[in-house]
Amino acid sequence: MPRSDSFMEYTVELLKPLGPVQARSMFGGWGLYYGGRMFGLIIQGQLYLKTDDVTRPDFEAEGCRPFIYQSRGREQPMSYWTPPADAEDDGRRLLPWARRAVDAANRAAMKKAAKKAPAAKKAPAAKKAPAAKKKPAAKKKPVRRS
Repeated sequence: MPRSDSFMEYTVELLKPLGPVQARSMFGGWGLYYGGRMFGLIIQGQLYLKTDDVTRPDFEAEGCRPFIYQSRGREQPMSYWTPPADAEDDGRRLLPWARRAVDAANRAAMKKAAKKAPAAKKAPAAKKAPAAKKKPAAKKKPVRRS
């Protein structure tokens, strides 16, 4: 049976106007998904939303903080940031920030897909006509010498 978390359930309820949000347990927290793409993270009772180069300045301007974890004795920031303080408990104010996060997740997926696609497809080579089949050589009748 999947584990439950009241903060996760509350957050998913706040995000209901966004559309069908799914929460999946991961790494001691929760991943929040919309349209199959992860746009949010809940860890240690804190919501973080996906950012990218387009949306990060908005989060920074509102005094939001990035999710940072420790790895090999170093701090590793991630592309997930807290929403503004006045939006954390207000679904109406949280919705535009969640939409930014969904947009950032979609852009990241498109960027990833573009990297997987070949850089430039070559034009297909002109198809050659199949070689004509040669007729089998006619059998020669043995010549009798008398």
